[in-house]
Amino acid sequence: MTEPGGGSLKLLGADVSHQTISNWITKYTMLMKGYVDKIGPNVGDVWRADEIYIKIKGNMKYLFALIDDETRYWIAQEVADSKHMHDAAGLLHEGKQLMDKVPSVLVTDGLPSYHTAFNKEFYSNVKPQPRHINAIKLTGNEWNENNNKMERINGEIRDREKTMRGLKKKSTPILKGMQVYHNYIKPHEGLQGKTPAEACGIKVNGENKWMTLIQNAATAAK
Repeated sequence: MTEPGGGSLKLLGADVSHQTISNWITKYTMLMKGYVDKIGPNVGDVWRADEIYIKIKGNMKYLFALIDDETRYWIAQEVADSKHMHDAAGLLHEGKQLMDKVPSVLVTDGLPSYHTAFNKEFYSNVKPQPRHINAIKLTGNEWNENNNKMERINGEIRDREKTMRGLKKKSTPILKGMQVYHNYIKPHEGLQGKTPAEACGIKVNGENKWMTLIQNAATAAK
Protein backbone atom coordinates (compact mmCIF):
# COMPACT_ATOMS: atom_id res chain seq x y z
CA MET A 1 0.00 0.00 0.00
CA THR A 2 1.38 3.37 -0.94
CA GLU A 3 1.03 6.66 0.82
CA PRO A 4 -1.99 8.66 -0.42
CA GLY A 5 -0.83 11.17 -2.99
CA GLY A 6 -1.64 12.36 -6.48
CA GLY A 7 1.87 12.99 -7.81
CA SER A 8 2.05 9.92 -10.05
CA LEU A 9 -1.45 10.48 -11.42
CA LYS A 10 -0.65 14.11 -12.24
CA LEU A 11 2.20 12.90 -14.43
CA LEU A 12 -0.43 10.97 -16.37
CA GLY A 13 -2.58 14.07 -16.77
CA ALA A 14 -5.12 13.21 -14.07
CA ASP A 15 -5.74 15.83 -11.38
CA VAL A 16 -6.93 13.83 -8.37
CA SER A 17 -6.98 15.15 -4.81
CA HIS A 18 -5.20 13.46 -1.90
CA GLN A 19 -8.59 12.91 -0.23
CA THR A 20 -9.94 11.09 -3.28
CA ILE A 21 -6.95 8.75 -3.30
CA SER A 22 -7.33 8.21 0.44
CA ASN A 23 -10.98 7.32 -0.12
CA TRP A 24 -9.98 4.82 -2.84
CA ILE A 25 -7.44 3.18 -0.53
CA THR A 26 -10.01 2.86 2.24
CA LYS A 27 -12.71 1.51 -0.08
CA TYR A 28 -10.65 -1.12 -1.87
CA THR A 29 -8.61 -2.16 1.16
CA MET A 30 -11.72 -2.90 3.20
CA LEU A 31 -13.31 -4.61 0.19
CA MET A 32 -10.31 -6.94 -0.16
CA LYS A 33 -10.00 -7.52 3.59
CA GLY A 34 -13.66 -8.50 3.85
CA TYR A 35 -13.20 -10.91 0.95
CA VAL A 36 -10.03 -12.65 2.12
CA ASP A 37 -11.37 -13.00 5.67
CA LYS A 38 -14.01 -15.37 4.29
CA ILE A 39 -11.64 -17.62 2.33
CA GLY A 40 -10.46 -19.77 5.24
CA PRO A 41 -6.72 -20.46 4.80
CA ASN A 42 -5.34 -23.83 5.87
CA VAL A 43 -3.07 -22.61 8.65
CA GLY A 44 -0.98 -24.76 10.99
CA ASP A 45 -1.34 -25.57 14.68
CA VAL A 46 1.35 -23.27 16.13
CA TRP A 47 0.52 -19.57 16.25
CA ARG A 48 2.58 -16.60 17.44
CA ALA A 49 1.45 -13.29 18.88
CA ASP A 50 3.56 -10.19 19.38
CA GLU A 51 3.24 -6.44 19.71
CA ILE A 52 5.14 -3.54 18.17
CA TYR A 53 4.92 0.14 18.97
CA ILE A 54 3.80 2.49 16.23
CA LYS A 55 3.17 6.22 16.02
CA ILE A 56 -0.30 7.49 15.21
CA LYS A 57 -0.60 11.27 15.03
CA GLY A 58 2.69 11.40 16.89
CA ASN A 59 1.35 9.37 19.82
CA MET A 60 2.67 5.96 20.84
CA LYS A 61 0.31 3.06 20.17
CA TYR A 62 0.81 -0.70 19.92
CA LEU A 63 -0.07 -3.02 17.07
CA PHE A 64 -0.82 -6.55 18.29
CA ALA A 65 -0.43 -9.19 15.57
CA LEU A 66 -1.20 -12.92 15.40
CA ILE A 67 0.49 -15.15 12.78
CA ASP A 68 0.70 -18.81 11.85
CA ASP A 69 4.17 -20.22 12.53
CA GLU A 70 4.22 -22.67 9.62
CA THR A 71 2.91 -20.54 6.76
CA ARG A 72 3.67 -17.01 8.08
CA TYR A 73 0.01 -16.17 7.43
CA TRP A 74 -0.90 -12.97 9.30
CA ILE A 75 -4.13 -14.05 10.97
CA ALA A 76 -5.36 -11.03 12.91
CA GLN A 77 -4.38 -7.61 14.23
CA GLU A 78 -5.59 -4.82 16.49
CA VAL A 79 -4.28 -1.43 17.59
CA ALA A 80 -4.11 -0.70 21.32
CA ASP A 81 -3.48 2.48 23.31
CA SER A 82 -1.36 0.61 25.85
CA LYS A 83 0.85 -2.47 25.86
CA HIS A 84 0.49 -3.66 29.45
CA MET A 85 -3.13 -2.61 30.03
CA HIS A 86 -4.47 -4.04 26.79
CA ASP A 87 -6.78 -7.09 26.80
CA ALA A 88 -5.41 -9.45 24.13
CA ALA A 89 -8.52 -11.65 24.21
CA GLY A 90 -10.01 -9.74 21.28
CA LEU A 91 -7.02 -10.59 19.09
CA LEU A 92 -7.16 -14.30 19.92
CA HIS A 93 -10.94 -14.39 19.58
CA GLU A 94 -10.75 -12.87 16.10
CA GLY A 95 -8.09 -15.39 15.10
CA LYS A 96 -10.21 -18.27 16.36
CA GLN A 97 -13.26 -17.02 14.50
CA LEU A 98 -11.47 -16.35 11.21
CA MET A 99 -9.51 -19.61 11.15
CA ASP A 100 -12.37 -21.67 12.62
CA LYS A 101 -9.93 -23.46 14.91
CA VAL A 102 -7.76 -23.15 18.00
CA PRO A 103 -3.99 -23.74 17.74
CA SER A 104 -2.32 -26.51 19.69
CA VAL A 105 0.45 -24.07 20.71
CA LEU A 106 0.47 -20.30 21.18
CA VAL A 107 3.91 -18.67 21.42
CA THR A 108 4.23 -15.18 22.92
CA ASP A 109 6.52 -13.09 25.08
CA GLY A 110 5.89 -12.83 28.80
CA LEU A 111 3.18 -10.17 28.62
CA PRO A 112 0.61 -11.28 31.24
CA SER A 113 -2.39 -10.31 29.11
CA TYR A 114 -1.49 -13.01 26.59
CA HIS A 115 -1.80 -15.75 29.21
CA THR A 116 -5.11 -14.36 30.46
CA ALA A 117 -6.40 -14.21 26.87
CA PHE A 118 -5.10 -17.72 26.13
CA ASN A 119 -7.00 -19.17 29.08
CA LYS A 120 -10.16 -17.37 27.99
CA GLU A 121 -10.09 -18.07 24.26
CA PHE A 122 -7.90 -21.12 23.58
CA TYR A 123 -7.59 -23.30 26.67
CA SER A 124 -9.68 -26.46 26.87
CA ASN A 125 -9.84 -29.48 29.18
CA VAL A 126 -10.13 -31.71 26.14
CA LYS A 127 -6.90 -33.62 25.50
CA PRO A 128 -4.50 -32.92 23.93
CA GLN A 129 -4.73 -29.58 25.69
CA PRO A 130 -3.52 -26.41 23.93
CA ARG A 131 -0.25 -25.03 25.32
CA HIS A 132 0.88 -21.47 25.87
CA ILE A 133 4.63 -20.95 25.48
CA ASN A 134 5.33 -17.50 26.93
CA ALA A 135 9.10 -17.89 26.66
CA ILE A 136 10.17 -15.23 24.17
CA LYS A 137 12.65 -13.47 26.44
CA LEU A 138 16.20 -12.17 26.25
CA THR A 139 17.58 -15.52 27.35
CA GLY A 140 18.16 -18.06 24.60
CA ASN A 141 15.71 -20.89 23.98
CA GLU A 142 14.29 -22.66 20.95
CA TRP A 143 11.20 -20.44 20.75
CA ASN A 144 13.27 -17.27 21.02
CA GLU A 145 15.66 -18.46 18.31
CA ASN A 146 12.76 -19.16 15.95
CA ASN A 147 10.98 -15.85 16.55
CA ASN A 148 12.46 -14.38 13.35
CA LYS A 149 9.14 -15.16 11.61
CA MET A 150 7.39 -12.69 13.89
CA GLU A 151 10.22 -10.21 13.60
CA ARG A 152 9.85 -10.20 9.81
CA ILE A 153 6.32 -8.84 10.10
CA ASN A 154 7.48 -6.30 12.69
CA GLY A 155 10.16 -5.19 10.21
CA GLU A 156 7.62 -4.79 7.41
CA ILE A 157 5.43 -2.66 9.67
CA ARG A 158 8.36 -0.52 10.81
CA ASP A 159 9.56 0.06 7.23
CA ARG A 160 6.11 1.19 6.09
CA GLU A 161 5.66 3.41 9.12
CA LYS A 162 8.99 5.16 8.42
CA THR A 163 8.09 5.65 4.75
CA MET A 164 4.80 7.27 5.71
CA ARG A 165 6.36 9.22 8.60
CA GLY A 166 3.84 7.78 11.01
CA LEU A 167 0.17 6.93 10.62
CA LYS A 168 -2.64 9.43 10.74
CA LYS A 169 -5.42 7.63 12.63
CA LYS A 170 -6.02 4.54 14.73
CA SER A 171 -8.51 3.11 12.25
CA THR A 172 -6.19 3.61 9.26
CA PRO A 173 -6.78 1.13 6.40
CA ILE A 174 -3.03 1.07 5.75
CA LEU A 175 -2.46 -1.61 8.39
CA LYS A 176 -5.20 -3.80 6.92
CA GLY A 177 -3.70 -3.25 3.48
CA MET A 178 -0.30 -4.31 4.78
CA GLN A 179 -1.87 -7.51 6.10
CA VAL A 180 -3.38 -8.28 2.69
CA TYR A 181 -0.05 -7.47 1.01
CA HIS A 182 1.90 -9.70 3.40
CA ASN A 183 -0.47 -12.64 2.98
CA TYR A 184 -1.42 -12.50 -0.72
CA ILE A 185 1.09 -10.39 -2.63
CA LYS A 186 4.58 -10.60 -1.12
CA PRO A 187 6.62 -13.78 -1.80
CA HIS A 188 8.70 -15.03 1.13
CA GLU A 189 12.14 -16.58 0.87
CA GLY A 190 11.38 -18.82 3.84
CA LEU A 191 8.43 -20.24 1.89
CA GLN A 192 10.49 -20.96 -1.24
CA GLY A 193 9.13 -17.87 -2.97
CA LYS A 194 5.49 -18.54 -2.13
CA THR A 195 3.16 -16.11 -0.44
CA PRO A 196 1.68 -17.15 2.93
CA ALA A 197 -1.67 -17.57 1.17
CA GLU A 198 -0.10 -19.96 -1.34
CA ALA A 199 1.48 -21.88 1.55
CA CYS A 200 -2.07 -22.19 2.92
CA GLY A 201 -3.36 -23.56 -0.39
CA ILE A 202 -4.80 -20.30 -1.78
CA LYS A 203 -3.73 -19.24 -5.27
CA VAL A 204 -4.20 -15.71 -6.59
CA ASN A 205 -3.91 -15.74 -10.38
CA GLY A 206 -2.77 -12.97 -12.73
CA GLU A 207 0.27 -10.72 -12.99
CA ASN A 208 -1.43 -7.96 -10.97
CA LYS A 209 -2.59 -9.72 -7.82
CA TRP A 210 -3.99 -6.50 -6.38
CA MET A 211 -6.33 -6.24 -9.36
CA THR A 212 -7.29 -9.91 -9.10
CA LEU A 213 -8.17 -9.54 -5.43
CA ILE A 214 -10.20 -6.39 -6.04
CA GLN A 215 -12.10 -7.99 -8.92
CA ASN A 216 -12.78 -11.17 -6.96
CA ALA A 217 -13.87 -9.19 -3.93
CA ALA A 218 -16.18 -6.98 -6.00
CA THR A 219 -17.75 -10.02 -7.65
CA ALA A 220 -18.27 -11.75 -4.29
CA ALA A 221 -19.87 -8.62 -2.86
CA LYS A 222 -22.61 -8.50 -5.52
